Amino acid sequence: MSSYLPDAIPLADVRRALVTKLRHHGDVLLASPVFATLARAAPHIEIDALVYRETAPMLANHPAIARIHTIDRAAKREGVAAQLRAERALLSDLRARRYDLLIHLTEHPRGLSLAHLLRPRFAVTRERARPSPLWRSAFTHFYRLPRRTPRHAVDQNLDALRRIGVQPRIDDKRLVLVPGPEADARADALLHEHGIPPFAFVHAHPGSRWLFKCWTPARTAAFFDRIASDGFPIVVTGAPDQLERDLVAATIGAAGRETRAQIVDLTGHLSLPEVAAITARARLFFGVDSAPMHMAAAMGTPALALFGPSGEDEWGPWQVAHRVVTSHAFPCRPCGIDGCGGGKVSECLTTLAVDDVYEAYLSLLGETRGGAGLQDRGAAEAGTALPVAPRLHG
Repeated sequence: MSSYLPDAIPLADVRRALVTKLRHHGDVLLASPVFATLARAAPHIEIDALVYRETAPMLANHPAIARIHTIDRAAKREGVAAQLRAERALLSDLRARRYDLLIHLTEHPRGLSLAHLLRPRFAVTRERARPSPLWRSAFTHFYRLPRRTPRHAVDQNLDALRRIGVQPRIDDKRLVLVPGPEADARADALLHEHGIPPFAFVHAHPGSRWLFKCWTPARTAAFFDRIASDGFPIVVTGAPDQLERDLVAATIGAAGRETRAQIVDLTGHLSLPEVAAITARARLFFGVDSAPMHMAAAMGTPALALFGPSGEDEWGPWQVAHRVVTSHAFPCRPCGIDGCGGGKVSECLTTLAVDDVYEAYLSLLGETRGGAGLQDRGAAEAGTALPVAPRLHG
């Protein structure tokens, strides 16, 4: 804890802390270093998490987390009564923990009610441009983000701790994702079933719940043809969502016959921990700005990622050897818009050349040759950051 910050929190007086991250899967995983950092700085504190139920696997088995509380958004579909029961049960559980510190890592309005209802001694959240008096009075500390320069989401989350006097160390910043023994066993069994040795295949996750972040099936298929011609099997994963299933089916259907013979399609058949276990065993990950890309980084797997409307400086692969391929032909990117004009198709992505992506693939493969096995994964688990490769702009 810093001695020169006048309102730094006296961590010795904190027994329990609640960290909230009410966002999507990747956002939750990128908050995992907050728990590790706080636990290292104050090992006596019991640290809980509050996330949406569907994102809880991102933090399951995190060694620094005592309890994970969840919000079930599906309760709304069961009617008002069911939703109220769920909310009352959650509030009762949270109150019983008697938190001294609340760290609210988004601008979600639920932070206001949590701060008022749980009455922690200290409450931290992001500074707003025009906070209401009620919001201002609910929190004791506000952390600031750069106004004009990009900052990676991991460091944005850690700024909440910096604001209260906890300075992260380099080793604190690594992503923490523990698939668990059942997921590891399933991954091993699936690879064995298909005759694929660990670290001898490419894990491809071409889809996203946001299709405007995706490359075209035809170009992805052409890239798969290049990979397969080099002798690498391709394990494809995807969410069970029908749109993503259709994207994967169109991609595999457009690939050559010899390529299709080397593809193992696991789309819709894996849990999130199982996807993590698969990517942990891959020679290299290929995909777009999505949760599986962050999962690959967490597992120490070299990552090749395509970026369009989202910013690689804020959301790129974290502390892992990687290549990010973007387009210079569109000075409007990263725009943060769901496709050009809001039309769900991002031309800065759809026009990326297969040759440029393959060049980045070969570069990353060469850089990590002999360095993508168990030995480096062990280093990542111990907190050693793998070298970050320069970006390749297509």
